[in-house]
Amino acid sequence: MKKYQHLFFDLDHTLWDYDRNVTESLSELYHHYELLSLGIPTFEAFFNSFHHVNYQLWDDYNVGRIDKVNLRKTRFPRIFSHAGGRPEAIPAEFEEDFMHRTSSKPHVFPYTFEILDYLKEKYQLHIITNGFNESQAKKIRSAKLDPYFELVVTSETTGHKKPDVRIFHHTVERVNARHQDCLMIGDNPNSDILGAINAGIDQVFFNPDQKEIDLEPTFTIQHLKELEGFL
Repeated sequence: MKKYQHLFFDLDHTLWDYDRNVTESLSELYHHYELLSLGIPTFEAFFNSFHHVNYQLWDDYNVGRIDKVNLRKTRFPRIFSHAGGRPEAIPAEFEEDFMHRTSSKPHVFPYTFEILDYLKEKYQLHIITNGFNESQAKKIRSAKLDPYFELVVTSETTGHKKPDVRIFHHTVERVNARHQDCLMIGDNPNSDILGAINAGIDQVFFNPDQKEIDLEPTFTIQHLKELEGFL
């Protein structure tokens, strides 16, 4: 088995349970701000509109069609419109409240701490994420992941977003390693897997939903504990 020295983890949807944490926050916001009175008929309408709009915005952000400021400025007005609500009625603090609540959630995927405890004894662990600096740092602290990772590289800091190979090359240089000594672990076929392939780095596709993809990752797993089988 090939010997790696550095493991690069994605954060959202790989270690930090984005869907569970966001769902909790959206439920809290819907009831706290009484969104029914602002024209959004049900939590389900709010939830579904969030996912439709937010994923579209993040796709645009990842390819450079929108920046951080405009993503955050337009997110909830678009969500309210999509859900049948009144965008002009959105409380001024709504976006910041969403960011604070969500980033403060602690939920991680099953086996996260078990596998990190196991890997920490054998490898140097790092994170490469397209998320924003402040929110990603808060997520890592809230989930108690910070003791495990030596370096956290964000797209906001480097100016390059996965799958841009420059964020991978930057990380390899920061840890003073060779590309062949590194392994990328993530859930996104484009950002994590294709990006690492193009950068000359082996990959682990974390695929709990068993998605079909047109790539051939070095490894594929459905739960994090499977990493013990080859690392």
